[in-house]
Amino acid sequence: MMSPRFRFNRMEMAGSLGDLGTLLPIAIGMILINGLNPMGMFFSIGVFYILSGLYYGITVPVQPMKVIGAYAIATSMTPSQVLASVALMGVFLLIIGGTNAITVIGKYTPKPVVRGVQLSTGTLLMAQGVKFMIGSSTFQAMRQVAEPYLSFQSVGPIPIGIIIGVAGGILTLLLLENKTFPAGLVVVTAGLLVGLVLGTHEGLDQLKIGMYSPKWLPFGIPAGTDFTFALFALVLPQLPMTIGNAVIADADLSQEYFGEDSKKVTYRSLTLSMALANFLSFAVGGMPLCHGAGGLAAHYRFGARTAGSNLMIGMLFLAFALFLGVHALSVVYLLPMAILGVLLIFAGTQLALTVIDITARKDLFVSLLILGITLASNLAIGFLVGIVVAYALKSEKLKV
Repeated sequence: MMSPRFRFNRMEMAGSLGDLGTLLPIAIGMILINGLNPMGMFFSIGVFYILSGLYYGITVPVQPMKVIGAYAIATSMTPSQVLASVALMGVFLLIIGGTNAITVIGKYTPKPVVRGVQLSTGTLLMAQGVKFMIGSSTFQAMRQVAEPYLSFQSVGPIPIGIIIGVAGGILTLLLLENKTFPAGLVVVTAGLLVGLVLGTHEGLDQLKIGMYSPKWLPFGIPAGTDFTFALFALVLPQLPMTIGNAVIADADLSQEYFGEDSKKVTYRSLTLSMALANFLSFAVGGMPLCHGAGGLAAHYRFGARTAGSNLMIGMLFLAFALFLGVHALSVVYLLPMAILGVLLIFAGTQLALTVIDITARKDLFVSLLILGITLASNLAIGFLVGIVVAYALKSEKLKV
């Protein structure tokens, strides 16, 4: 029996907020450091969430492309360089989706490689969550403060982020299966209240509700040198991770969570929807967007079970864009970084635990190898090496 495509209740709302820990830090970083358009960014995110929910009929994640986002922020790239990568990712995804090459790639990607990608992504999410709590993430380091938007940073010798993170973690554990008071909704609401009481309220005095519309090509068309630079510095390192995590691992997890309801979530459809989303994001000055197994695990862990969650979070981002414009960030600043860390830790554990169905020694070796390579270098290399090793271990002559 097919499940309802849309529910609009507390659990769906809580689940819709589950992936803010991944989405907001990179979005804020690319606005502040790379100069991207906040309105265009929130607009493209909202539209992508809504259209994905309407098409797929189940919970579908929307995430930033982390390799591009992290490197662009760390090196303070220009908006034109970032947007060149957005356009190129759209073109590459359109090609491998339109030709259906992605289906061939997915078909010949062994299951332990998929589980290795999920385990690695989950571990990275947990590690990032802890960094947000203790104040050591890249974004916090650049701001030179653990909680950039709180008015004080410690209670005695104890950093405020650790206090908020521990309290948020305990609250999440107590409410994780509670349908009356969903954990995600309660924790995010509590975080916003903390921001209202203890925050610096940066930009709130300039908050002006009105009707705003996105600007098309706010930075113009990137130069040829921008495209060349973006191809080698951003796009080629991002592609294997996108294929491994945002397509293959995402489709696998959707099947595990939703069964027959996920029939539209195919390798080809995920690739094409990401291509279209990046063309839109390029047009309005936003960041590179994708799906992702980590985001799906986050939404599911906090209660999302239908496409209603997509519509709710999508409408929230659209409202920020259309009614607050460039001032939307002043509301986002109210949420402490430690609360985003709590969301990441629980989302990461949910995703990493998918590895428990791997029992064969050789298969587990492949998954753990991908994890090790990811921690030492990056997920793209781990994914590619994992495929080679998985096929090599099919030989009876090789033992582990």
